Amino acid sequence: ALVATLALSLVGLVALRYLGPDIGFRRAAMILAMVIGAATAGLAALLARLLLRPVTTLSIEAAALRRDPRHILTPLPHYGTRELADLAQGIATMAAALQNREAQVRSFTDHVTHELKTPVTAIRAAAELLEDGVLPAADRALVTQILGATAQMQTRLEALRRVTAAREPGHQGVCRLADLLPDLAAEHPGLRIKSTGADIPLPLAASGLHIVLGHLIHNAAQHGAAEVTLTATASDGIASVMVGNDGRPISPGNRDQIFTPFFTTTRDLGGTGMGLTIAESLLRAHGADIALLPDDQGVRFLLRFTAA
Repeated sequence: ALVATLALSLVGLVALRYLGPDIGFRRAAMILAMVIGAATAGLAALLARLLLRPVTTLSIEAAALRRDPRHILTPLPHYGTRELADLAQGIATMAAALQNREAQVRSFTDHVTHELKTPVTAIRAAAELLEDGVLPAADRALVTQILGATAQMQTRLEALRRVTAAREPGHQGVCRLADLLPDLAAEHPGLRIKSTGADIPLPLAASGLHIVLGHLIHNAAQHGAAEVTLTATASDGIASVMVGNDGRPISPGNRDQIFTPFFTTTRDLGGTGMGLTIAESLLRAHGADIALLPDDQGVRFLLRFTAA
């Protein structure tokens, strides 16, 4: 196409030089302009069919896959070029591999939580029966430890189940902070929750954003925060929410681990270390992300939502 475009310009100049003296330069220029315009239009149509339409269709399929990881890529009506056909096949293969891996992780998690639930429940029931009996102090302390361990195991299994559920793209929609503020304030009466940009649309259903903000606000309360600020902004098709609090800062040694499953500094308060993991999994399943911002202005998390 590039060679043809350059050739048309060169041929036009040569033809104008030879046709001009015979039929007049103005008439020759008009004729050549029409011929070159028609040829250029033909090249444009060819490029649209060979490149623009396949790339646009592939982009639409990729966007559908981003919205729903279980979406099956449909074959393109035509691929235009061999390179585009190879690219489309590579994307389809990669998507299928990711879907299979996601299904395997989900199946394994469901299997593990199901298989462990019954024996853990049985151990807890047996320990409770022993606790009701007359036991020496040492044995009673051991039973108490068993009950505490089984409670922790049940909590971890439930957290794993919630993480798996969070990876499912089931919160498609649009909401605003204003839709969530009354419920969040009622759930955390000990905190002052302030908001800016509460009417900015965010490309996530209220049910999903409520889960994410709920975990962040709960963590803030556990770390001694008295005030939480929610600041929503939107620019160039990217919406974001900054969640800040005035609680205890995160130590430098812990900043790189806060999204690691089961990592927590509040285990004595019942923390499971899965709250941020659940929030991150849910956001990523819906084309968004979460990051911990530098600590020069307190504890701040940034949620970024790409355009739907």
